[in-house]
Amino acid sequence: MNVEDYDFELPERLIAQTPLAERSSSRLLTLDKRTGEMAHAHFYDILDMLHPGDTLILNDTRVMPARLHGIKPETGARIELLLLKNIEGDRWETLAKPGKKAKVGSVLRFGDELEAVVLEEGDMGARIIEFRYEGIFQEILDRLGEMPLPPYIKERLDDRERYQTVYAKHEGSAAAPTAGLHFTEELLDRLRAKGVEIGFVTLHVGLGTFRPVSVENVEEHVMHEEYYELSAETAELINRTRARGGRVISVGTTSTRTLESAARRTLDDQGRLGADSGWTQIFLYPGQDFKIVDALITNFHLPKSTLVMLVSALAGRDRVLAAYREAVEREYRFFSFGDAMFIY
Repeated sequence: MNVEDYDFELPERLIAQTPLAERSSSRLLTLDKRTGEMAHAHFYDILDMLHPGDTLILNDTRVMPARLHGIKPETGARIELLLLKNIEGDRWETLAKPGKKAKVGSVLRFGDELEAVVLEEGDMGARIIEFRYEGIFQEILDRLGEMPLPPYIKERLDDRERYQTVYAKHEGSAAAPTAGLHFTEELLDRLRAKGVEIGFVTLHVGLGTFRPVSVENVEEHVMHEEYYELSAETAELINRTRARGGRVISVGTTSTRTLESAARRTLDDQGRLGADSGWTQIFLYPGQDFKIVDALITNFHLPKSTLVMLVSALAGRDRVLAAYREAVEREYRFFSFGDAMFIY
């Protein structure tokens, strides 16, 4: 399977750089994964598309203010550090930019409160660092850090909460699970009132999800590790949903990866899902079966990305690329602050 099979034309003007004023006012393209039939709506119309007995699964991770700007004290060189994963204690996996200024042993300083020492070097700017500080690290990070907005978002985001879902709870992500940005508290309440159940998982999003596929053969691509948790409560909710014939509808590729990772580790002989947590490198692409997820609410993704491959695994490459061509023709907004798809 070749990475070029997932390429498509994407005009730059369709890359959304700012959030819409109203979260649920985004446009929504619906795609029947069996027939390829498409329709056009607004995101708030999802209320009419979900049925009593369905269950919606949301990723309640919260984005850290994970981007730090600092200097090398001995040279004054500026450096940017993006926190990806807390390894243990004050040791973190990060991305340094420019990486050539962050050699092993380098000291980096961020204001008067925080400094870091580079312990290990990796590929593409990856660095293992150890922080030094006095006080509470999270409070220092809240003061010094910036939200790690994707590079295609050029405008400053004054309201940090606009890059969080309304149900964000457990801090640890380097990027938002952006499919969830469309939901408001009101819309969630109306879904509950209709009889749609709502469950939560946690997957802390790392940049590996968004890194381009650099190999020609898709099956040789290795995903970055991300930490996830599926509680016993959510697992039991999913089991009840499946037993009564309801649909399990995943919000975003991160929720999908959590459910499908847990399924591969915990499904028993009766098809019941169990609680699970750990690190996942799951890579879903066409030819792989979905064991839990029946339908997916997602944004529009980058050409040749692992995300568009995941969506294609659910609905088929030809149907997904046809839907993307339709979205481009009708000028849907793409990526983090863009419009949405409902694949059912």
